[in-house]
Order: sequence, then C-alpha cells, then structure tokens
Amino acid sequence: MKKRPVARTRALRGGARALVAAVATTTALATSAYGQSFNSVRVVGNERTPSATVLSYLGAGGGTATAAQINDGYQALVNSGLFESVELVTEGSSLVVRVVERPTISRIAIEGNRRLEDEDLRQFIESTPRRVFTPAQAEADADTIAAVYAEQGRVSATVTPRIIRRPDNRVDLVFEVDESGVVEIERLSFTGNRAFTDRRLRRVLETRQAGLLRRIVRADTLLEPRLELDRRLLQDFYLARGYADFDILSVNVERTPQRDRDFVTFNVQEGQQYRIGRVVAVSEVDGIPAAPFTAELRFRPGAVFSPSVVEQNIVRLEEVATRRGDRFIRIEPEIDRDPRTGIANVILRVQRGPRVFVERIDIEGNATTLDRVIRRQFRTVEGDPFDPREVRAAAERIRALGFFSDVAVDTVEGSEPGLVVVDVDVEETTTGSLSFGASYGGESGVGFNVAFGERNFLGRGQAIALRFARTSDSITGSFDFFEPAFLGRDVGAGFRIYANSTDSLNASFNTESIGFSPRLVFPVSDNGRVELRYRIEQNGLDIPEGATGVAPLIVSEASRGDLLTSAIGYTYTLDRRNLPGDPDIGYAFSFGQDFAGIGGDARYVRTVATAQAERAVLRGEVNLRAEIEGGAIIALDDYETRVTERFFTSGRTFRGFESRGIGPRDGAVEDGDPLGGNYYAVARIEGDFPLGFPEEYGLRGGAFLDVGSVWGLDVPTNAEGSDEAALRAAIGVSLFVISPFGPLRFNFSRPLVEEEFDRVRNFDFTIATEF
Repeated sequence: MKKRPVARTRALRGGARALVAAVATTTALATSAYGQSFNSVRVVGNERTPSATVLSYLGAGGGTATAAQINDGYQALVNSGLFESVELVTEGSSLVVRVVERPTISRIAIEGNRRLEDEDLRQFIESTPRRVFTPAQAEADADTIAAVYAEQGRVSATVTPRIIRRPDNRVDLVFEVDESGVVEIERLSFTGNRAFTDRRLRRVLETRQAGLLRRIVRADTLLEPRLELDRRLLQDFYLARGYADFDILSVNVERTPQRDRDFVTFNVQEGQQYRIGRVVAVSEVDGIPAAPFTAELRFRPGAVFSPSVVEQNIVRLEEVATRRGDRFIRIEPEIDRDPRTGIANVILRVQRGPRVFVERIDIEGNATTLDRVIRRQFRTVEGDPFDPREVRAAAERIRALGFFSDVAVDTVEGSEPGLVVVDVDVEETTTGSLSFGASYGGESGVGFNVAFGERNFLGRGQAIALRFARTSDSITGSFDFFEPAFLGRDVGAGFRIYANSTDSLNASFNTESIGFSPRLVFPVSDNGRVELRYRIEQNGLDIPEGATGVAPLIVSEASRGDLLTSAIGYTYTLDRRNLPGDPDIGYAFSFGQDFAGIGGDARYVRTVATAQAERAVLRGEVNLRAEIEGGAIIALDDYETRVTERFFTSGRTFRGFESRGIGPRDGAVEDGDPLGGNYYAVARIEGDFPLGFPEEYGLRGGAFLDVGSVWGLDVPTNAEGSDEAALRAAIGVSLFVISPFGPLRFNFSRPLVEEEFDRVRNFDFTIATEF
C-alpha cells in the first residue's frame, strides 16, 4: 500500500518567489563576471556574517578571485543558507558581493493546538531561537508536527509555518495548527478468506475498527507501522494453521470524501491447508551418518504442517551435530507440497556450511532493558560459528519475552572476511500490569482485590507481583519475585512472601498465616518443567471471645495453638497449548506434592493435580475450555489436619458458590462453621462466543458449568457432608467487555445442585489493565 502524504498548506510562497527572482538576476550578473579575474573582492550588506566567511565561500580569501572561483563560490554562497539573496556586481577590476542576510529566530510559537501541548510538540522542532531562519527547515518542522498528529489518527491535520518580522533583522516563527478530526477506521474487511470469518481475522490484527469508545481508544486509526505489523500477524496466523501458500495480495485503503473515515480491505489468498506426510533426514556430508539425526525427528504424520514445526526440528538436528562435535553443519529443509492431496513431505538435508564466525553482537533501542537480558537469548556468543537459523530463533525468543513491540535482528559483514556482526534493534513496550477485581456475595458482601505486576523489573528481565484482596471478613496479601535466568542458566529462581487473615469468614473462628517459600524452576523437556520448592509457614487458629455455636472440631483444633509447617515439594507441568501446527487446540497438565514434616509441627502429604484442554471451533469463532482439578491431603504419624490445611473452594475455582461455600460444615447448630475437606475435585467447562454485535463494540458472551465437591475429615464428627462426596453443580453466563480500562468479565451464576447448608454467590466481575 502506498503511503498517503500528509495534507499540509505550504507557506512563505511570497518569500520563495522573491528568492527565485533574486537568484535569476544574480545569475545573470554573475555570468558576466565569469570571463574575467578580479584584483579585489568586496562584501557589502553583511552584518552578522564576517566578510572573511563570505570570501572563503568564494575561494577569495586573499581578496582576489578568478572566474572559476566565482562560479563555484557563488553556488556555495547560495547553498549556505545564510543569505536570502546574493548579488555579484562588477566595478572595473573589482567584484562587489552584495548579500542580504537571513533573519535570526527571536521566538517560536505554536498556535491552534488543543489536543497536544506545546512541550509535546517542541521536542520535534529542529528550528531554534537565536539561530538563522531557513524556510526549508521551517517547512520540515511543520511536516514533522503534522506527522505527529497523524500518529494520533488526525491525518488531515495541517501545519502552516509563518513569520512575523521584528526589528534588527529578527523574526518570530509561528506554526499555525489545524488539528482536524480523527480519521477512524470505520470498517476492517477481508476478501478471499474461506477458512476463517472476518470476525475471527479481525481478532488477529492489532488495528481495530472504531467502536462505541472511539473517543478514548486509539487503536481504531490508520497507522502505517501498525498496518505492517498486521500483515505479519495475519501471515503468521495462517502459516501456523497449515496454509503454506497463503499470501496477502494487497491492502486497500479508501477514505471518505469528508476525510473522516477509512475503509481498510485485506485481499488474501488462503491456498490449500497442508498436513505432514513423509519426513526424512539425509546426510550429504562424508563421514556423518543420517541415523543420529533421524532419531531426533519429532514430526507427527497427519498433523497440520507449520514452518515453526520444521524450524523446531532443524534446531534439534543442529544440536545433534553440536553434541557430535561436527562444526559448520547446516540443516537445509526441502518441502515438497502437493496441492492435490494437501500433503507436505519434508526432507532435512545435513550439509557442510561456510566457515563464518560471529565477530560481535550489537544491541540498540533498549533504553530500559539491560543488554544481558537480550544477549542471553542467543545460544551463539562472540567467536562461535555463525548459524543464521540460530540467529532467527534468537530473534523469536527475544520477541517471546514480551518486553518489546518490535524486534529487528540483522547481520552485516564484519571487520574482515569470514566474520559477521549481528545487529539487534528493539523497541520497548509496556511490561507492567495493574488489575482490579470486585465481587458480591450474600454472606461476605462486597469484596475487592488489586494486583500489581512488572515482567521486566528494572530492565533485568525479572518479574515481581504484589497482590492484595479484602472482603468484609478477610484480608490476603502476597509478594512474588522471579529471576528467569538464575546464574545465567536456563533455571528460574524466585520466592514468595504471603500473609492471610480471616475474621469469621463464614465461620465463628479466625485464622492467620504468614509464610515464605523459595523455589527453583527448570525444563525437563520441550514443553515440560519442574518446580522444586520449600515452604515454611506459621498459621494460627483462634476463637473470638464470646463466640457461641463453635464446632467442637474447631475448638479442639484451636486448642493446639499456633503450628509451624516446614515442607518440601515439587510440581511437574506439561503445557502444550498454543503450539506450532495446532495453535487452535492444546492441553496442559500439572501434578504436585508437598511433604510436611521436615521439622515443624505438621505431618502430612498434600497432592494436587490439574488438567486443562482448549479448542477453537466454528472457524475460530467459539473457544471451548475444559479443566479438572483435584487434591488430597493425607495425615502422617497420627497427625490430624486442621481447618487451615484442608481444602476449600473459592468463588473462582467453583463459580456459583461463596468462598468456603461448599464442603463439610458443622451440623450441630444452624449456619455451622465450614470445616474444609481432605479431598476435593472440581470440573469446569466453559466457552466464549460472539453475541452478534458489531466487532467494534468489544462484546463477547460466555457460558460455563462447574461441577465438584469437597469432602472427608480425619476424625468422626457430626459435620454435614463430612464423608459424602456429594456433587454440586452451578451454571452461568458471562459477559466479556473490552474497555479502555482493560478487559472486563461479568459472571452471573445459579446453582443447579446444592446442599441445604451451602453458601451461594450469584454475581462477580473482574477488570485488568496494563501500563
């Protein structure tokens, strides 16, 4: 798409015509002097510029000049920008140079700007007070200011430079701004798309249609850099789904005659979707067999073909060559696509590459992020053999950090043959987040929570998170820190400090806990990671003075006083969501255990497992998600678990019920205390879908079903539901809203199956934003 020029009104035309006339006259006078030499050269009209400077331009530093010097010097004077006019006059054997100096700028003013402050615009202006005024620079500054407005969506803004004459050859430079209105994108549409709807493809793009909040949201304006990003996003979207022949034929932009609306159309050619057929590795290097490389291939015949899958296997084969000690080995893919069958056969050729080394890695644009955070994404260091594929993979890893809005990695020739320099140019983006949430329940009333997070703390690539939540009878807070490259290796290290306090949370007892938990995280496979942790926690359980109707079990547990828990644990996580080849389907699984008894008072084994699956259906319009989780705590050495250690559900893990709303409850009195359970299991199924409103409204709907139970106690009791895994179920609908403050989610729920002693919650909502 051709870039549209910014509309502007050119000023200073009178001065330009005068200058052209002066130049034409002077050229005629100068021509008559070309045929002779002069014994003396005199400068007239200069006030600020020394005569010596004028003579140096003419090449007449000694006061004499030849015709050739006059010819070149005249052009140099005109091009110097110091003079409004230059005139050469002959007087016998003398040459008189008459000049009219350009004025100096006394002050610079900006008028007509309401949306942007003067200080915001002045930083883009090259003209400065007490410097010589030049019309060309004033015009360039006006263009720059107009471009700033164009980035705000005001592409019809005009900026006119004008001058006001002052005494002593001085001028005031005034930029008159007509901001105009925002030119919004009224419609984003696609032609040639069959596999995916316009609505689904619009969710891929960074650019948005103008919506109800068009006065606040600025993603609905046409910006050339954003449009280029949209092309890449659309290309990646189709390639990841097997459309290897996908192409964007053109991007057409039409503007209304009133110049207040844009209609953008992406003309695409989807082509055939391919699936993986035969995959082989072939060695073309003497002495290197193909068998070790073939054994490392990770292709699934029949799976969706994706260039990313090929790249991942190429990296694996190159690692095989590195482990064998074979240097300068390249893996070149050969893809044989058959449009008739939709099959893509892959041949990975092991070849000997050229002997090229990395001289250095240069990094630019990272004002906040430290160089080492970017540099550690490279498996290659200075002096290593150059591998272009590894450099491209490093670029993807840098993008995956999420710290940058744009990443460009290029290579240039080094200081001598056989050396290359890797240039990394990044543009940083926001990495902080601030979220707010609120809920309402019949028992706990109104609650709120706030969370602050920073993914690139002090530019070190470290993550911190601070969370706080409060309801009418509980307070929770935590602080998390995580270093993803501990000691410069692919090992994460972090810790968590937390404190919780409940004041009769749906119960007649209070609880307090404070703890510290360090952890290490490291990969064990391409998609699997293990976390090792230690936790030390002190928790207290007390009964308020004067409380009545307290469950006997709680009285017994409170009599044990504060308990210290010292536990080691692990969690294995396998995450195969958003993988190349099948980005619209994925699953994740985790299994963890904590062993309490490494000192302290508590003695138990606590086990928790979760499994998640998600899939996009109906041409990507509907997203389905399913999750199941469960846990068990087994007491050891005659230890009896306390209410602070047993399992409870919350309003988020089981929608439709209060926090601690289901599970064993004291049955001796009405509204008895929640006791928690040694076992729990919950299954959640939900989906989100369009509501039929225009995409620009930012509204989607959802529906969910939660089923589960909490049960089991260590000691006999008359608690209701203590030994029965009685299932509860709740159904509900959600409303998702994209707002200027962040994504909003409203949940409306209703229990389908409940026990008479359960506590119900019918509504909650959350909001999140980034900065």
